[in-house]
Amino acid sequence: MNLEDSVILITGAARGLGAAMAQGVASRGAVPVLVDLDEEGLGNTRQACEALGAEVGCYGADVSKETEVERLFERAVADFGRLDALINNAGILRDGLLVKAKEGEIVDKLSLEQWQAVIDVNLTGVFLCGREAAAHMIRLRNRGCIINLSSVSRAGNFGQTNYSASKAGVAALTVVWAKELARHGIRVNAIAPGFVRTEMVASMRPEILEKVAAGIPAGRLCDPEEIAHAALYLLENDYMNGRVLEIDGAVRL
Repeated sequence: MNLEDSVILITGAARGLGAAMAQGVASRGAVPVLVDLDEEGLGNTRQACEALGAEVGCYGADVSKETEVERLFERAVADFGRLDALINNAGILRDGLLVKAKEGEIVDKLSLEQWQAVIDVNLTGVFLCGREAAAHMIRLRNRGCIINLSSVSRAGNFGQTNYSASKAGVAALTVVWAKELARHGIRVNAIAPGFVRTEMVASMRPEILEKVAAGIPAGRLCDPEEIAHAALYLLENDYMNGRVLEIDGAVRL
């Protein structure tokens, strides 16, 4: 895909990986369409992209709500006339042990609310945005690209029942979509980052984060710009399809 003037919708674009990927595509001459519920953060990302000379779109939407997602894509396509790519990046953490016990007594359990919140955003949100992006690309006869954000945690990470399940689901649906949508000229890939220097990772308990960082063979956390570089590769390489690209510093969970 030639990114010059292409319209690329990015969810979770207010900070972290979303902001880095938005600036990455802006630097290639693309039109980043930024989506998030954080208006202030969106404004900051918009300014950074405009400083690179990009035309930018901004929309507030909850990716877990079907009607909001449908309206988002309708508005974006109406405003820009096309849709060339989607980066499904929005995600949240609600970590906790499945069951926490002390001396045989149950202290706490992972709540249904914690489970559902993560599944709603990280998996249902990816499904809804991917579905709408594909539908508009097909209708517009655009040869497009979808990038989903999975995680190294899809293999199963301590204290992340909900997050690991959601990211494993994202990896699986990436392969399904690649097979289904190839006939329409739409490629679908995923990125599975390791532990990246973002606000979400920084929200982990310090003792857990310290232990995680010590176990990374690369000896450090990943920088958001390194994930953005991977996204550019997946967008620009027209034969890359149906794969999960691991950017994790050789860590294996």
